[in-house]
Amino acid sequence: MIEQSITYLTAILLGIMLFFSFVVAPSTFKFLNEEYARKFIRGIFPLYYLLNLGISLVVVLLVAYLSDFSLKFYLMLSICILFFISNFFLMPLINKFKDEGKDKNFQVSHFVSVSVNFVQMIFLLIILIK
Repeated sequence: MIEQSITYLTAILLGIMLFFSFVVAPSTFKFLNEEYARKFIRGIFPLYYLLNLGISLVVVLLVAYLSDFSLKFYLMLSICILFFISNFFLMPLINKFKDEGKDKNFQVSHFVSVSVNFVQMIFLLIILIK
């Protein structure tokens, strides 16, 4: 039962990330003007990160409860830590660079954010395949 919960939560997490990355974020800039898109993105990203942080933390705790300190545990722990870093350090930095008009810094930090998200999705796929 716990193993199934771990698999379901991992799949849900990947689904949320894929939907957000390929539907929500691009649609925001397609359907909203820049002012509203910026407000929406700044409002929804913390929720996205906190929800995913919570789900990944539950999975880490369930895997630890089973004493399964295999690759699955360390990948999910990494995913969890990356959500924490993204929410509490990277996003505020990205917003600061955007607000200050530091376009190069914004582009680099945004690229890092997108790359982190992509790596997390790869880790989730690895967990689900194994």
